[in-house]
Amino acid sequence: MKKFSLFLLPFLLFITPTLGIQTKDGTVYFAQPPRLVKAVTTRSDTYVWGATYYFTLNLLPDAGVPLKQVTISKTEGPDNIRYNPKKIIAFEGTHRDKGQQLTVEEVAIDKKTNTISVILNPPVPPGKTFTIGLRPVRTPRYGGIYLFGVTAFPLGEKPHGHFLGYGRLHFYDGSDSYD
Repeated sequence: MKKFSLFLLPFLLFITPTLGIQTKDGTVYFAQPPRLVKAVTTRSDTYVWGATYYFTLNLLPDAGVPLKQVTISKTEGPDNIRYNPKKIIAFEGTHRDKGQQLTVEEVAIDKKTNTISVILNPPVPPGKTFTIGLRPVRTPRYGGIYLFGVTAFPLGEKPHGHFLGYGRLHFYDGSDSYD
């Protein structure tokens, strides 16, 4: 019987679903954190209307828990960016291959830290690639490289945010784009 059990163990591990991690104090973690796949802008000129900044994330199948919230913080760049909270979107897929629309339940903007928080309801299940689109009022006034820190939060009473990395967007002054 012991040999039979040892033989089945790898198969049971393979088919057992991965669960998120919850500590004694109730803090919830991803078993495998999501990945920041890409950050792109539709307009790279400075101070223009109509741009969208897309941040694509991949929630791995073995994440263990759904993703409830994403925060995006401009951490570097010479200008602050104002967003239109009513035009924040989320959808399955990438900016070039848009899938089903996801419901943005709430958007919070902290102007002091230049951070935008997007809460999705229902949460994104493991195994999905999805994109959040931010609509600035205008692109930055000054050209340069802008870095955006992206943090993902799992579903749970006390979710622990996992920093995914930086999305990098480059904006060009009108005179720089023709050099």
